Amino acid sequence: MKPNDIIRAEISALSAYHVQPSAGFIKLDAMENPYDFPAHLQDALLARLSKASLNRYPSADATELKTAIRDAMNIPAELDILFGNGSDEIIQIIAMALAKPGATLLSVEPAFVMFKMIATFCGLKYVGVPLKPDFEIDVEAMLAAIAREKPAVIFIAYPNNPTGNLFARGAIKRIITACEKNNGLVVIDEAYFAFSHESFLHDIAKYPNVVLMRTVSKLGLAGARLGMLIGPRNWLQEFDKLRLPYNINILTQAAATFAMEHYDALLDQATLITAERTRLALSLRTIPGIKVFPSQANFLLIRVTDASRVFSALLSRKILVKNPSASHALLANTLRLTIGTSTENDAMISALCEPV
Repeated sequence: MKPNDIIRAEISALSAYHVQPSAGFIKLDAMENPYDFPAHLQDALLARLSKASLNRYPSADATELKTAIRDAMNIPAELDILFGNGSDEIIQIIAMALAKPGATLLSVEPAFVMFKMIATFCGLKYVGVPLKPDFEIDVEAMLAAIAREKPAVIFIAYPNNPTGNLFARGAIKRIITACEKNNGLVVIDEAYFAFSHESFLHDIAKYPNVVLMRTVSKLGLAGARLGMLIGPRNWLQEFDKLRLPYNINILTQAAATFAMEHYDALLDQATLITAERTRLALSLRTIPGIKVFPSQANFLLIRVTDASRVFSALLSRKILVKNPSASHALLANTLRLTIGTSTENDAMISALCEPV
């Protein structure tokens, strides 16, 4: 017997999510915070972690962490919080909960690749509505898709990945209203909220069909793998039934709780990254043959004449970025550049100035 004799055909047709080896490279491919945890806090963090009882299961609902997150991010008291092992687990929990026979998950395209992949994992029909050439939402096309498909859930990233732009709030609100009329949930993914200064956090309570995702990965805790879902208790109580027991390990809970107690230090790093984003964009716009798209995230999307050649040239200089060109027609000859330290960004600028 072969695995494909019994594995679902749509799973056999997938390719596993690929992570490029990065040892020895300037790593600018995964939207990570390039800075270490603040040096003046590292000893205190280690002391906190040393007290974790590794012989015991962690807090099942991460009560202490939940309080720390609520205080740091100013989450309204009427909203609840559910944690996942990264945002990926949150997406999967939502998809599993809503995967009735024939149900549809809808998103824009291009968008976060895991929206489509997890829909497939969970047996949901996936429908992607192309963005406009300027990467704005095609509102009329979205409204038509909602009326036609009656999706169980719509995922919208704000800012969007891999394009980096913030969609118009008015467009998102029209989508929320249309989805509510068709009994659908809207999930707003704010993975990059720290770099945009825009959020729907304080608008969620206005809508009965909206929840919001965040993560601490982009803030400097990517290795801790902590995502969160924020929304009304009636929604989160249902999703919590699908959360596996003890899904947030004790070290992640301790590290993230400590980080939230020093949230301002992480926001200071986000401010540095935002300033570097502006500087990098200005520098890249002076290089012939490069188009820089507006970004409110911790990365820039650029278009070049031949993305494969430029990507290979950067690799030869030990600089790793993301080449999403083949993933969607709108991304032809684009590269996604994570904002690094000033030294890393200077190296990338120099490499992009060289002929390929």
